[in-house]
This record gives sequence, C-alpha cells and structure tokens, in this order.
Amino acid sequence: MDVNSRLKSTIPQPDVHSPEHAPSWYAATVNDCRSYPTLAGSLQADVCVVGGGFTGVATALELSLLGYSVIVLEQYRLGWGASGRNGGQLIRGIGHGCESLRRYIGQEGIDEITRMGFESVQIVRDRIQTHKIACDLRMGFFEAANTARHMAELEQEHNQLLADGYRETIQIIDRHDVGQFVGTDSYQGGMIDWGSGHLHPLNLCLGEATLAEAQGARFYENSPVLRIDRKEEPVVYTTNGQVRANYVVLAGNAYIGTLEPRISGKILPAGSYLIATKPLSGEQQARILPRNSAVCDRRIALDYYRLSSDGRLLFGGLCNYSGRHPKNIASSLYPRMIKLFPELAGIGVDYQWGGMIGIGANRMPQIGVLDNTIFYAQAYSGHGVNATHMAAQVLAQAIHGEQTRLKLFNSIPHMTFPGGKLFRSPLLALGMLWYRLKELI
Repeated sequence: MDVNSRLKSTIPQPDVHSPEHAPSWYAATVNDCRSYPTLAGSLQADVCVVGGGFTGVATALELSLLGYSVIVLEQYRLGWGASGRNGGQLIRGIGHGCESLRRYIGQEGIDEITRMGFESVQIVRDRIQTHKIACDLRMGFFEAANTARHMAELEQEHNQLLADGYRETIQIIDRHDVGQFVGTDSYQGGMIDWGSGHLHPLNLCLGEATLAEAQGARFYENSPVLRIDRKEEPVVYTTNGQVRANYVVLAGNAYIGTLEPRISGKILPAGSYLIATKPLSGEQQARILPRNSAVCDRRIALDYYRLSSDGRLLFGGLCNYSGRHPKNIASSLYPRMIKLFPELAGIGVDYQWGGMIGIGANRMPQIGVLDNTIFYAQAYSGHGVNATHMAAQVLAQAIHGEQTRLKLFNSIPHMTFPGGKLFRSPLLALGMLWYRLKELI
C-alpha cells in the first residue's frame, strides 16, 4: 500500500458540518475545553457579541476590562472556526499593503495602519506574558522567496520596514544561508523576522475566554443567531433565547452567512487546510527547521508550516476559493510537503483538518459600524491571529467613545463580490487561477 493509500485509509476526514471542534492537533492538545451553556430565555447586556472566535473573544475581554457587561453568542464551540484551526502564525502587519488605499486614507492613514500592524503582534505577546497563557508562543518567522522576483520584493519590504521604524530584528537571507532556517533547496532566499512567530491558536482563544469570563463576560455556545432587530436598542435572537443590548458586535467572519446582508457580500469564505505528521526525531527537526521558526512562502497557493511543541511538522496550504473542500486533505498536502522535505517520505500523518477563512477583495480587514449600534470586524485574509486582536481593541475603543481608528477603517471602501451567493466563489476561483498562471510565466 502506497503512502497516499495509507493516508486515505487511516485518517478520517474531518466533518466540516460538525458542531464540535475539528479533529486537529490543536483540539487533541487543548488545555481546557470545557463547555459553556446554551442561551435560554431573555438576557440583557451592554454589548452582545456574535461569534466566539478571536475577534469576539478578544472584544469581550477588551470591553470587560473597560467595565462593560458583555454576552458572547457562538453557534458551535468557542474557537470553532478559523481561530481554532489556523496555522498559528503570528505575523506583523495588517492587510496586504496600503498603497492602493492612499486616495482614501492618505499618508497619515497608511502610517497609522502600519503602526497598528506592529502593535497588533505586541498586544498578543503582552497578553500571553502578562496572564501566563500556555499557548506555546515561539518567536521567529521566515518568509521564503520561491523566485528571484519574490527575493526582490522581500528586499524592498525589508527596507520599508526599517524606514517605518520596525524595531524588531529582521534580516535578508540569501540562497546559500537558507539552510540556517529551513532545510530545503527550494527557496531563492528569504527574510527572517524575530518579531513575529507562532503559537497554539485554540489554547490562546480559550485562554482569553477564561480571562474575559473572570472579568464578568458571559459566553453561550451552541447558540446560533437567527436574526437581529436593529432598533435603537438592538435585540439578538437565537433558537431558544434573546439578548437585548445597547450595542452588537458582529464577529462571525467567514461564517457570517446572511445575518447582515450589508457586509456578508463583502467577504468570501476561502478554504485552508493543514496536516500534522507523527512526531519527528530530534535530528529531523534540527535539519528541517533548525531555528524552530514559522515559515510561509509568497506564492498565491502558498505553503506554510512550523513545528509543534511535541515535534510534529504542522504543514498547511491548499488555499482555494471554490467553496469546495478537497476529497482528502492529507493526500493532497503530503506531496507538497515531500517536495520540500524529501527525507520525510513515508512519515505518517496523525491529523488532518481545515475550514474557512474570510477574504476581502482588497485584503484589508473590514472594521466598521452600521446604524451607530452594529459594529463589525471581518476579512483578515489569512493574517488573523494578530489582526483580530487589533480589531478587537479598535471596536472596544469605539464603543467606549474613542472612534479615531474605527473611522480610519470605516473610510476604506470594500467591494461586494460579484455573482451573488451561488456564483461568487466560482468567479473568484477563476480569477485566482489567472494569478497563479501569471506566477508561472
């Protein structure tokens, strides 16, 4: 039996419709996965947050620390979506470049978002350190160049980071020195950033929920929101209950569905997937990732990977916009992993999982307010671990009366994806195929 046949026969495919956490390495190593009650009856709070991922949980924590009463409603389990399934890479920056937004936000706006991109990582690092959240934080991120063009882009990015006042240690690595960070011959070079890193995202999310609950926030799982009455004092309805609040925060991201049509068409759910190998030997770990940094390349259909705390290679990719999941995640990702690291041929895979991330057309997070009472944040485009925490701070500050940063984000226009609900994903998939073909030219 070949490796692909073994993978198909020994590892169950995750059920993307299950209300439980995906069968990931994260779920298998979670610190505390206690359940929260289902909402029943009528409750009242200053703020009702819809969505129990990083955005919702961190917003609840920020608001609770400011003295607000907060209720969080999650349709499944806290951290069920991208927040508990992602690659765990904590990477500086918000969005994928601001230059195209200059006419809307000017140089001051570009500078402010750049600063927030640096601050966002520090928010997470400070929270982990201050509150001793056990989530395997390790610093070090290697951005890999697949082509000479990628290398030139990284050199330009390196110079821009220095010009923008980035204080962390960054260094351009040429092809001959790549082996100090990644044990493969596939890259032209790269850039190491010691101010970015990687962590266990599900343990971070649930650890922050515990902190927020200690400040008075109330969490309800298996409580999908059916509708919102957008009155002066909004009412949020679930299957078995309702919450009356002064403000509502929509934090569903890729899983917002049709709850709020004014923003749902501006975000596209895109699939992203991971595998976790069996534990590697110490020698294998030292050869593959000698500095234990997170790695990501610069292609459209990128690979991203890192070591887990117990020595597995967590390898991700297959980002697609079709709305269709691969038939078998492990057998699809395995060849990509072996192409980079031939010495791992034959290594077993213990976990495979995936889910949806939220993509926006301009790759800039969408943070704003509707009707003065409905706040929202979504569309982190694959860089959500840090950006969600900055969004949470922006939302909490805005509700508390300081709306400078919210107004900046709210001034950025976001295109509604064409094609409606049925054709939106296929149309974007065709567009992304064009960009992937251009990479090969």
